[in-house]
Amino acid sequence: MATGHTDPQRRARIIAATLDLIADDGVAGVSHRRIATRAGVPLGSMTYHFGGIDDLLREAFRHFTDHIVALFDTHLAPPADRDQARAAVADLIHTLSEKSRRDLVLTQELYTLAARRPAYRELTQEWMARSRTHLERHFDPATARQLDALIEGLTLHRALSPAPHDRALTLEAVTRVTTTGRRDGQEVTRLSATPVRRGGLDRG
Repeated sequence: MATGHTDPQRRARIIAATLDLIADDGVAGVSHRRIATRAGVPLGSMTYHFGGIDDLLREAFRHFTDHIVALFDTHLAPPADRDQARAAVADLIHTLSEKSRRDLVLTQELYTLAARRPAYRELTQEWMARSRTHLERHFDPATARQLDALIEGLTLHRALSPAPHDRALTLEAVTRVTTTGRRDGQEVTRLSATPVRRGGLDRG
């Protein structure tokens, strides 16, 4: 078997195997031995490339968040105006909720890990900040923060619902969060007069 010096992709294979194992069995199912077997590398490669299991988990989840942020960039770079940006956000929500169950599981595993172990919250905070940077190309920072939360919530609701709501309802929700007006000199959110359909936004 090739050594680390003649196998430059070994580190990447270990990271990919780690994410695959987490997606299948959760963080609780991760061990150096299981990852090495999955990646097809010697067990000693684990400590050669990573300082320990936490170092490996952080690197793997950082790789995963890079992937999600790239999806934000793919959807949010092209829009030229606010309406196009709203449509792009709706498309992003449907991509995240429909295309990859693996991404959904990895997202929840990272959040669970961060909830249990504060050391991982730096990674989730960095991820959210990077996501909002893309949203702030089209919306003010406060709106981008609200929209980021909406994206995560609707993605999870659609992914887990046996009858996920359609794109029209997603776009309506995005429009409500991102539409502002002025009242008595104060900028306020202007809600549509259209009533929210029961079983829609709050229950998927």
